[in-house]
Amino acid sequence: MAKKQVIEEIKMGAPEYMNTYGDMMTLLLCFFVILFSMSNIDAKKFEAIVVSFSGSLGVLSGGNTLTHEDVIDQGSINDKSNSEVTELDNFKQLEEKIKEYLEQNDLQDKVKVVNEDQGLLLRFQDSILFDQGSASLKSQSNVILKYISDILKSPNFKDKFITVEGHTDNVPIRNSTYSSNWELSVARACNVVRYLIEVQGLNPTRLSAAGYSEYHPVGKNDTVENMGKNRRVDIMIMKSKNFTPIK
Repeated sequence: MAKKQVIEEIKMGAPEYMNTYGDMMTLLLCFFVILFSMSNIDAKKFEAIVVSFSGSLGVLSGGNTLTHEDVIDQGSINDKSNSEVTELDNFKQLEEKIKEYLEQNDLQDKVKVVNEDQGLLLRFQDSILFDQGSASLKSQSNVILKYISDILKSPNFKDKFITVEGHTDNVPIRNSTYSSNWELSVARACNVVRYLIEVQGLNPTRLSAAGYSEYHPVGKNDTVENMGKNRRVDIMIMKSKNFTPIK
């Protein structure tokens, strides 16, 4: 009698246990996706966390460790993120408010408002604040400076630091009061600061004054118009992250 031929079944594909393993991985993925969707993620801090793991798992290239105090400090990350978002919103609203005021008073060509990473920049052409070659504030300049001062006293900005910078064009100045553009630029910045402190009552610890003469122009001194842009006073309302009080 012929022996029965035994035919062994050859199973194809992955082992059966992989099905269970795959289901578990899928459930874990769904779980973490749900957690992620319920969380608050700060892009800057998330990037720092990714960088901190660079190289540690043998997948990414080496990077910095997670020790930068300017990225993550003690306390709640979400609390800090919320405060930063609130401040950004406040600065955006302030920018729009000042621009609206300038348009209503036909001053948009005399004062520029720029919302920068460092803070809100108010750029005054010198003609709105001073006569040519002078550092004495014009009487009509008090109106716009008082308006800015009232904003700086408001709850959202009462603790912000303010820098005042004087700038000139490259035309030399020699008169009985100022022997160079250095003296003129410094005097203009100082007189604006004195007005904010002595007349409007701002806290002196919040203010600084500096003069840069002709050496930080916003354009070339090749035309009358460009020279007028370079003769300016810049008032910067600093954002909190860019200022550390001196103790």
